Amino acid sequence: MFESLTGRLEGIFQKLTGRGGLSDAAVEETLRELRVALLEADVSLAVVKEFTEALGARLVGQAKKAGLTTAQQVVTEVYQEMVHILGDHRANIALSSKPPTIIFMMGLQGSGKTTTSAKIALHFKNQGRRVLLVASDLARLAAIDQLRLLGEQIGVPVMGPEPGTTRPQEMYPSVRKRIVEGMYEIVIVDTAGRLTIDTALMDELKALKSLYSPKESLLVVDAMQGQEAVSVASTFDQAIGVDGIVFTKLDGDTRGGALLSIRSVLKKPIKFIGAGEKLDRLEPFIPERMASRIIGMGDIETLVEKAKNLVSQDQAEKLVRKMGNNQMTLNDFLEQIQGMKKLGGIEDLMGMIPGGASLKSKVDMQLVEKEMKRTEAIIFSMTNQERDHPELIDGNRRKRIANGSGTTVQPCQSIVETVDPGPAHDAYGAEIEGKPFSQIDVSLLTGAIRSNHSGITGPRRFCGCSYSTCKTRKEKNARLQNRRRRFPGSA
Repeated sequence: MFESLTGRLEGIFQKLTGRGGLSDAAVEETLRELRVALLEADVSLAVVKEFTEALGARLVGQAKKAGLTTAQQVVTEVYQEMVHILGDHRANIALSSKPPTIIFMMGLQGSGKTTTSAKIALHFKNQGRRVLLVASDLARLAAIDQLRLLGEQIGVPVMGPEPGTTRPQEMYPSVRKRIVEGMYEIVIVDTAGRLTIDTALMDELKALKSLYSPKESLLVVDAMQGQEAVSVASTFDQAIGVDGIVFTKLDGDTRGGALLSIRSVLKKPIKFIGAGEKLDRLEPFIPERMASRIIGMGDIETLVEKAKNLVSQDQAEKLVRKMGNNQMTLNDFLEQIQGMKKLGGIEDLMGMIPGGASLKSKVDMQLVEKEMKRTEAIIFSMTNQERDHPELIDGNRRKRIANGSGTTVQPCQSIVETVDPGPAHDAYGAEIEGKPFSQIDVSLLTGAIRSNHSGITGPRRFCGCSYSTCKTRKEKNARLQNRRRRFPGSA
């Protein structure tokens, strides 16, 4: 997301590192580079001018702030001005004081309008609200079936047209009756789109809006359209009226010009952003966090919120204690990989970590994702007993696992060693024993997984030693023999 623009901005900030202060000439040079970077990102010329003029007023003649380097000072000012361009504060969906709240979904064909309707429905369902989806797109043959399928996936009812319906306006009486009978709090109306804006589309939307009187009229915009998206949004706003914007396909937009332009041009807030086809890939738009991502400072708050939705406090405590007490299994390792995928994958996670955006350009992300898939395949090829007791995996078992996963023996051995570190964790295990989670210093785990042993040749163990020279080899063999006595049938 916005890798191109983020990379340019980070390069500009890097040039300021080590400077003692900001002269007027340095400010002018920085503003010129920012202007070029924003224009190359397809940001509207008017928005670029507004941004650089406001930023220049902040920087020119500004004294160096105590405790901040010149680069940090410029980054701070760029961040604050970018937040202002994006909307200053979060704009939530306006809910009716008396249910139902009707949300009108508009947009061109191909913008992701129908999928976004289902995503928003899931968003409100997760809040415990009763939601109804209305399929009123009669122009696209598959639209009604698509919405019904999406509704089944998220467990939200979908109301479609009755046989013989030729105009979406004819659905309104039965929709009203269904709303009252079902006592729905949120009603999302998926309207028809067109490949291009035409009079017939606008007339139909005007008629539907007059009937439903929606609380929110949301325009779904494809972020990859660039400035064309701003033009489309302006036309819809003038003809129908737009209360908010939903940006889709941000995962494919490396520039970010439309996102930065539309708020200033339309004076309409961005309500949601979508990145990916999965129905949980929808985020409320928070200007402060988006600005932080764009300038390369990541978005830790969103990352933490996503993680909290996946992992409970008890699960986190259990995992840390298992790691410290040398009890982590391959099932735990598999859960971590799958949890990372649920958070959006390694590429999305790196974009939320400060400095991660620039690191992505230096790392082959496809190779990383491929390695994660291979690791999953290897663990799935193991029995439950082998996952819980990896020390049982000998040469014959490794060959069987390699054949089952379509890999070789070496990566199988590496994965086993990841969770079989030997007694190097003992000190950490003693350190956390009996302590509440809030008092555990997780940073000690770094020391726990290292060893003071040294090794030069042979496969590397998780403790950092060469297996052939590790001083704990006898202890490991003793544990292995003890385990085999407990499981007589194991090899």
